[in-house]
Amino acid sequence: MISRLQPKDFLENPTQIPILDVRSPCEFAQGHIVGAINLPLFSDEERAIIGTLYKKNGKQTAFLQGLDFVGPKLSHFVKIAAKVSPSRKLRIHCWRGGMRSESMATLLKYSGFEAELLQGGYKGYRNFVLESFFELTNLIILGGKTGSGKTEMLKHLANFGEQVIDLEGLANHKGSAFGHILQAPQPTVEQFENNLFFELSKMNKNKPIWLEAESRNIGMSVIPQGLWNQMLTARLFLVNVPENVRISRLISEYAAASKTDLLACLQAISKRLGGLETKQAIAAFEQGDLEEATKIALFYYDKTYTYSQKKRSPTDMKVIDFEEGDNMESMAKKLLALK
Repeated sequence: MISRLQPKDFLENPTQIPILDVRSPCEFAQGHIVGAINLPLFSDEERAIIGTLYKKNGKQTAFLQGLDFVGPKLSHFVKIAAKVSPSRKLRIHCWRGGMRSESMATLLKYSGFEAELLQGGYKGYRNFVLESFFELTNLIILGGKTGSGKTEMLKHLANFGEQVIDLEGLANHKGSAFGHILQAPQPTVEQFENNLFFELSKMNKNKPIWLEAESRNIGMSVIPQGLWNQMLTARLFLVNVPENVRISRLISEYAAASKTDLLACLQAISKRLGGLETKQAIAAFEQGDLEEATKIALFYYDKTYTYSQKKRSPTDMKVIDFEEGDNMESMAKKLLALK
């Protein structure tokens, strides 16, 4: 009999016991367990055909067609399994822990492997992930206006041994209308949640975990409800960085961006920035006055930031001022001193 594990146990020792996801490539691309290896029992096209047969002709017809599809692949599955797991220990799952994962586990068992299944399949894992975000976590939120260098401060905090999660890094987006520029494609909403869960699972939730203050939506990524609720009331450390420092930082940050992309982003916020202000910002940009263009755009972002801060009800708030001679590392040290 093949044993079944609850999600918490199934996810233990991932580097020692590889996880095989036998769902189709399309299902895997939509969202998967971090580190899992996709060994699809059926291709996307084969899965669609089986699904149609099941609806039209019933389970038996679909089952026989599935056998026809899988038969020629059996030796391939065993060879791949041996390659990814020299220890011949594997954990396997499909969507609901049904026929696909059971079939693969049975094949591998008779081929000399020790295989364990995920109770409830990937669907059970997803429920476990979403519920985990409601678990109480010791959060510290790092806030500050656009261009304050919060992400760099977080990196310094991580270098100092603090627990840090870079939400913008996980989302491949900096959270503003310009946030997608110079970034890799964003993960699906589902995969963002899986990646975030993976990062949180590595941390001690009784000790402080630093996160940057964000809107709930980071581009197309969405902070899960349970974590978002906690972020709104968590301790807030607010860095107060002068406008000229922020402007200089943003100009440097987007120096490699194309003119076309930057102008398109200015147009995207034109309704909220205002028609006159948008024209002035574009004119300054066209004339090479990046400082003035950035200053105009910041006026809009500062208003937006002030509004978003009103939604928070932190249990404790500390303000840290950027002083002459400070840099992002020294600001991180100030944050540590107040922790």
